[in-house]
Amino acid sequence: MNHQSQFVASTISFNLPPGKSLSDATAAIYETMATLGMPSTIHGSFQGTAQQFQDSTKDEPLLILAALAAVYIVLGILYESYIHPITILSTLPSAGIGALLALLLFNTEFSIIALIGVILLIGIVKKNAIMMVDFAIDASRHGAKTSREAIEEACLLRFRPIMMTTAAALLGALPLAFGTGEGSEMRAPLGIAIVGGLIVSQLLTLYTTPVVYLYMDRLRVWGEARKARRGPPEGLEA
Repeated sequence: MNHQSQFVASTISFNLPPGKSLSDATAAIYETMATLGMPSTIHGSFQGTAQQFQDSTKDEPLLILAALAAVYIVLGILYESYIHPITILSTLPSAGIGALLALLLFNTEFSIIALIGVILLIGIVKKNAIMMVDFAIDASRHGAKTSREAIEEACLLRFRPIMMTTAAALLGALPLAFGTGEGSEMRAPLGIAIVGGLIVSQLLTLYTTPVVYLYMDRLRVWGEARKARRGPPEGLEA
């Protein structure tokens, strides 16, 4: 008689049919258990690879949130602003959407390797906004330019380096996405996620980042004006 955690246990193994992922199998098992109407005294749980899959998917949102929080803190310290880090982070949703669409297009499972690709995209894609926002902030603070003039000049001067760095990262990920040989099936989700995220984000962020920058800068000016109208706190007046 087999036991697990001092309880009598029976192990039922299963294999995945072609074209099906582990997430599909777990959903089908849960649906079957609900249909059978199992008594409350019987408990089912996954072990082995299925359990590792559940543990990994459970922590995925926390990993992404931790990465975003770390990026926001670093950018906030760098630009001494609470607003413009949001401008830079606004480029990330398009990268995530592009990665998911590419995985769906090639019928590839969103695995841990694909998640690593999405986390890498956080670092690769935000450089588009960093190149523009960094130049625009410097031009606004030291160049006596308006926000609109600064971001317009940034778009013109930073267009070439943005395209070159994106093309370099895109071409570097193509062998991972479409390469063959031993272990290629493990590297493919990483390359597909990076390629899809870069293509979609490149098409969108060149247009959306300047717009977000202008609205965020207006929000910053409004906040500073509101703070100035309040005046200094009581007890600090001369």
